[in-house]
Order: sequence, then C-alpha cells, then structure tokens
Amino acid sequence: MLILLTNDDGIYAPGIRALEEELLKIAEVRVVAPATEQSGVGHSITFLRPLVPKQVYDAQDRLRGWAVDGSPADCVKLGIFEFCDRPPDLVVSGINGGLNAGINVLYSGTVAAAIEGAFFGITSIACSLEFHEHAQYRKAAVMCRGVIEQILANKGPEPVLYNLNIPTAATEREQNEIKVVPMGVARYGEHFAKGVDPKGRTYYWATNDPPPRHEGYETDITEIERGFLTLTPLQYNMTRHAMLAEMEKWPLQVPPT
Repeated sequence: MLILLTNDDGIYAPGIRALEEELLKIAEVRVVAPATEQSGVGHSITFLRPLVPKQVYDAQDRLRGWAVDGSPADCVKLGIFEFCDRPPDLVVSGINGGLNAGINVLYSGTVAAAIEGAFFGITSIACSLEFHEHAQYRKAAVMCRGVIEQILANKGPEPVLYNLNIPTAATEREQNEIKVVPMGVARYGEHFAKGVDPKGRTYYWATNDPPPRHEGYETDITEIERGFLTLTPLQYNMTRHAMLAEMEKWPLQVPPT
C-alpha cells in the first residue's frame, strides 16, 4: 500500500513526522508537504507563479519527501502526479496542531488536502490534534494509525473522505472512545482584537473564540468537549439537491439586453 502524506503545518512540523513514523509500519509513505506553515489557507491552489519543490532528507541522509512552496492542495496534486511512482492508495493529511472541527473544516488547509485527494478518487483522511503547548503527537499518531487501519478494514470499495479529531484529554489516558458524528455548523469566531501598530496603523486580529457549547444534538464539537475522538465522513459536492429540484420548476428567464 502506498500512502501520500501531507499537512498544512509544514513538512518540518512535529505532527507530520510522528504520523510518518507510524504509517511506515503499515505502508510505503511519500511525504509531500508545504515548506512553510499554511494554516487557514483552505482550498487555495497556486496559479500565478511556478511551484518549486525541494527534496528533504532525514538524519540518516535518506529522502523523506518534498517540501513545496505552495498550499496543501498544491502538495497533493504534485504528489499524485509527479512524486508517486503509482497512484497512492490513501491520502493522509496531518497531524495538524489544532482541531479542525465544526465550521473550521471550511477554512482548514489540512482538510482541503484530504479533499484534494478525494477529488481524484482516493480515500483520504484529515487528522487533527487539539492545540496544546505540550501536545503528545506520538500518542496521537498511534491513535491515527489505528483508526486508519479500521477505516480500511471496514469501508466499502468506493473512496470516502474522512475527518478525524483528537482532543488533548484523549492523549492523557490509556482507554478512549471514538464517536462517528456530523460536523457542527453553529456560527462562531466572529470577534477581532483591535489595536494600533508601532506605525500608528489600526489593525484587527482575529481572536480564537471558543466554539458554541451545544447545538441541540451530537456533533464533532460537542463530543470533543466530552473528551471523545470524533470521526466524520465528509463530501465536497456542495449542490443542494432538494433546492435544485424545486428551482427546476421556476419560470426563470433571461431579461432582454
């Protein structure tokens, strides 16, 4: 099995290194990741300039992979078409330093990389660990590998896109539980801290607002708060099919010009 591994924290981030070591126990791994942190870039891709990859080696002078001066989605494209000698069987993005749950899924470069893999008909999974100054990436990587192995053992023949989140609490105990839940969609993260920089210019800095505590049903947000791992199957087709059927009946006309 060949796994294409990427992230949005950059190829030198501790999360991707820990996950690489675990995935090498079950498969061949190709690492293609951003040269610098790309958190929050969403599904951006690079059109207006060339991408320049750089080979990266480990302490034993063995090729680890490629650092790309682009977005996570760029890395997956290059990985599939340029740096994998055959189509990868799985695309894994992570481990991200910080949760990608709720509406943050829409902003996440980590999730976008997994979506890019799914575009090409490859089962893909985004893996994220709650941000903590002393985050235990190695423990989280063991959990990620275990979940990935179970996904591969239980999924059907069709490719599926998954989003896995691990709370800090789960890395601090031996026994844990995983919940299969939808992503939360409650709105949050609307506040900015206003200040003045040394040159007298007013600036606005987005704050890290806590997510809403409850939406009335179980979501990734509510279950992470309870200390559970969460796994959510995602889709990237944003067509609202029920509305589409209704709109087909509208007597829409183009006005004369």
